[in-house]
Amino acid sequence: MTDLRPLYPPTEPYQTGRLKVSDLHEIYYEECGTPTGKPVVVLHGGPGGGISPFLRQGHDPARYRIILFDQRGCGQSTPFASLEQNTLWDLVADTEALRQHLGIDRWQVAGGSWGSTLALAYAVTHPERVSELVLRGIFMIRQEEIDWFYEQGGASFLFPEAFAEYQAPIPAAERGAMVAAYHRILTGPAGPAQEAAARAWTLWEARTISLLPNPAREEAWADGPYALAFARIENHYFHHKGFFAQDGWLLAQAPKLAAIPGTIIHGRYDVCTPVRNAVDLVAAWPQAKLVIVPNAGHTGTEPGIADAMVRATDLYSGQ
Repeated sequence: MTDLRPLYPPTEPYQTGRLKVSDLHEIYYEECGTPTGKPVVVLHGGPGGGISPFLRQGHDPARYRIILFDQRGCGQSTPFASLEQNTLWDLVADTEALRQHLGIDRWQVAGGSWGSTLALAYAVTHPERVSELVLRGIFMIRQEEIDWFYEQGGASFLFPEAFAEYQAPIPAAERGAMVAAYHRILTGPAGPAQEAAARAWTLWEARTISLLPNPAREEAWADGPYALAFARIENHYFHHKGFFAQDGWLLAQAPKLAAIPGTIIHGRYDVCTPVRNAVDLVAAWPQAKLVIVPNAGHTGTEPGIADAMVRATDLYSGQ
């Protein structure tokens, strides 16, 4: 059996910057690896999650120029936790503005979970700017995907105790439409009720995204400011169904990816974004290679997913 390869060692940015992308928003970005390497933009999850250090480690720093940015409203971008001028299409435009700002002609686009959503939306909008796609934990914001994870009857059957805590901030009469109920609280007045809802929303995801529990992740994600940005922005996007013109829009655009090489990595036991999402995408984009990791959930740090990630990016590093 082939030994699993880990992510590349931790690395720090060699350059950081800020880019004003609207009259309101300014995004933070950073570059890691080598300035003369193959350019790749790595898109973080959430939405609202911000840059995580492990996202710098999926590419060989000796061969890649690794670019990351905090999307609108989160991380070091400003204004913090803002929902104004914050849609998927704003983020697609920001990604393209950053490419132009950095003087890059074409780049690899990588992303996991919500990062895969943004990567796909960017790629179908600007296919000529994408050399390859490396995607993990496919999420296309179809209504059935949102219902599976955030409403009663899907993931709730696998994690009933955690789901009960996720339901707790919501009055019983509103629990038939959890996303809408959370939207009312998370866009309402600031205060203890909003803080409790933000923490419960965020912890539901923290408790379910890996094959095995990770108490350290739960503690980190329960942090007040992080949870507020994560919950407000994520719920905002899901309440508005990804800001797509119709349900299933992103999957319907997949034929536009035909000329782009790609690798899709998905954990067999991904509860957050079930593996059927990846199977559906490959059916519409058969040029992509699908790697189903047999002993993994959703997170990019799980050993099998990390192994698949570095192998995929190594494969594309000389192309």
